[in-house]
Amino acid sequence: MNTWSGTWVAERLGVELAGDERLRGMLGLALRRNPKRAHLLVSNVLGKHVPQTPSVVYGHGVELGRRVRQLLGDAAAGRAVVLGYAETATGLGHSVADGLGAAPYLHSTRRPVPGVATAGGFEESHSHATSHLLLPEDPSLLAGDGPLVLVDDEFSTGNTVLNTVRDLHARYPRQQYVVVALVDMRSPADAGRLEQFAREIGARIDLVTTASGTVRLPAGVLEKGQALVAEFEAATGDPQGAGRTAGPGARGTARQAPTGPQPPTDRITRVDLRWPANLPDGGRHGFTPNHRTRLEAALPAMADRIAAALPATARRVLVLGFEELMYAPLRLAAELERTTPADVRFSTTTRSPVLAVDDPGYAIRTRLAFPAHDDPADGPGERYAYNVAAAGFDAVVAVVDSAADTPALHAPGGLLARLAEHTLHVLLAVVPSYVPPVAQDAPERPATMLPEPLRGPAFSSYAPEEVGWLLQDLSDVTLEAPTEEREEAIQSGGAHYAESLPVEYQPSEQYQRLFQNALDASAARLAHAVGVVTETVLAERSPRPVLVSLARAGTPVGILMRRWAQHRHGLDLPHYAVSIVRGRGIDANALRWLAGHHDPRDVVFVDGWTGKGAITRELAQAVEAFEKAEGVTGFDPEIAVLADPGSCVRTYGTREDYLIPSACLNSTVSGLISRTVLRADLVGPDDYHGAKYYRELAGADLSVAFLDAVSARFEEVTEAACAEAKDLLAADRTPTWEGWAAVERISEEYGIHDVNLVKPGVGETTRVLLRRVPWKVLARAGAGADLDHVRLLAEQRGVPVEEVPGLPYTCVGLIHPRYTRGATGADGTAVTR
Repeated sequence: MNTWSGTWVAERLGVELAGDERLRGMLGLALRRNPKRAHLLVSNVLGKHVPQTPSVVYGHGVELGRRVRQLLGDAAAGRAVVLGYAETATGLGHSVADGLGAAPYLHSTRRPVPGVATAGGFEESHSHATSHLLLPEDPSLLAGDGPLVLVDDEFSTGNTVLNTVRDLHARYPRQQYVVVALVDMRSPADAGRLEQFAREIGARIDLVTTASGTVRLPAGVLEKGQALVAEFEAATGDPQGAGRTAGPGARGTARQAPTGPQPPTDRITRVDLRWPANLPDGGRHGFTPNHRTRLEAALPAMADRIAAALPATARRVLVLGFEELMYAPLRLAAELERTTPADVRFSTTTRSPVLAVDDPGYAIRTRLAFPAHDDPADGPGERYAYNVAAAGFDAVVAVVDSAADTPALHAPGGLLARLAEHTLHVLLAVVPSYVPPVAQDAPERPATMLPEPLRGPAFSSYAPEEVGWLLQDLSDVTLEAPTEEREEAIQSGGAHYAESLPVEYQPSEQYQRLFQNALDASAARLAHAVGVVTETVLAERSPRPVLVSLARAGTPVGILMRRWAQHRHGLDLPHYAVSIVRGRGIDANALRWLAGHHDPRDVVFVDGWTGKGAITRELAQAVEAFEKAEGVTGFDPEIAVLADPGSCVRTYGTREDYLIPSACLNSTVSGLISRTVLRADLVGPDDYHGAKYYRELAGADLSVAFLDAVSARFEEVTEAACAEAKDLLAADRTPTWEGWAAVERISEEYGIHDVNLVKPGVGETTRVLLRRVPWKVLARAGAGADLDHVRLLAEQRGVPVEEVPGLPYTCVGLIHPRYTRGATGADGTAVTR
């Protein structure tokens, strides 16, 4: 009778495996070198730590996929997307997608790829390497509403799945999730947590597994496991648990090849697979049914090339994959198994540090350790190949991607040299590491693990592809304060304006009619300005810009620019919204995220309009300070705006001061998002600035209607907008800052002596009337319909409108100077209406 490969651990730690009779055939046990969990369930059918027949490994995944198809039905299966977990389940997930049918596949990754936007991220709480990234080439891959199939090798606590669904459901809500695993080892309490979570999010979560059971852990198992590892390592004199002598009470020894003279390199043969051009090496950036068809057609010839390079005497052959690269080597191994008489096995290298003990009752008999050879983002470190040494392989075919074909791979002590210590023949097959075209020219930089952007409909009423908000959601925090209290606190120095929010203005029916009339009258004019500024950006700044709007006024403009680029050029530009706060600067964490996912040289900051240019100056100072502190260069602080009446920037759609209807309202024309918040008790050093999503105002939301009204006019203004952009590109657009000079003059003439209380332009004047305590409005003599809404708001608040000849702006709003709650307006009426 064969000894179960979990006996050694079970006897020493008291760990029990209970459940299906298949469990012991599928799983063994080993000891982790990990402070979070003592034991490791070692799969015999996954092809990671234990070399296994490739048809067995692939067959388990395909069968699970077929069962998922039966569960969903053909129609729902045709809309499903499969997501696998790095690193151990990347090949299993891909195999499940094959069994499911025509489903696209994506796996998480721990390898950031510069220039590829992240569609999500989550944590694996017990793992040695916890952070996962989702990097689909097609940003819409996860945005559909079909079932999402999540595949992992084991389902032990459910934490990883909960973290994933929580992250993705907030961005791309859907009705059904299917969790797939080889084994379900949850406790009854953990099973109940998943059911409760499904009820909370209002979605169905199904589970498909090959076997199920539980791991019964005695009290203090973590401490006992750590002590056992330490004891074993001390006895062997090997801090990595790879010495050649047995630990106290051990029946076996930990085995690793001794260091010494390197084997001759002439035993290492490179095999040219002739991998099809532009065929992804796996699911890191997505793998479509078309990719699957191309791979199936190419597999026989690639396997023949490997077979031709094997020695005729090779009877036992291992195909060894590389960390996340599991599927391509697995399929090559399966084809080799099908077409050659050799006994072919498959496994892969791993980051996971595990104690090795040479005992039949222990799952990890031997371990090869070698330096990382793919320039990992988290720095150098050891990597491992388990149960390869002393396993009697006549040849080992190492399959790596091109990113890992580095000098470290070929160096003394590297993976190839370590393999050559244990087999007479080492073959190296390199698969081109697929990099999406959008990322191929991006400079290398480490990616951050900051939260991914928030997206609608979970945050904002905009479609998820229109904008990603680099903000944190403070919707559940009470931040609103009465206008008068806020004004007094701000002017007295007791609080910053960004530490609270004004009560959201609820427009009257008369005001809403004014907004609609203004939109009807100005939609073509706005579309023209959108076209001018977008064409200028594409010609002068970047052919594929990353639009970064300054929340919230800049966000509708950023979306319109994105829509113009799609309409006129077929471009699908990334667009994010970030916070900038006067006197506090731009959100540095948002810049870190952008620098980790895009080339800073492609970033174009977008705002709605300029007033006196305070934010223009704020952004320039903030970017300079950020680049100096972070050592990141390339961000251009020049803002692209729809309207530049203050002559503060070079990139604009117009310098006229006219009504932009989105300035008439607050959140109800800005995706139902509040102004941004920066308060020390809510925003820590590693947090994004905050904002609220006013879901309760959905009935009054005009955000998408505003965008649609303007973009509907693109076609009719295209020719004129492109012509004006061409003329502007040849013109002198040097900012004159005449707006700033006018504000300084007005501040002194009216005895205010504070430029921050003078808000020039139609947009800024509207903000004063909606959010602050206004004193008076200055209007250019003869200003017409552009000021209808301003006059109405001023009347409602008892604020005088004073006509001024020669005013450089259409209007200027003056905030009440030295405000206290006992103050009155210039005409003696209260300003608290």
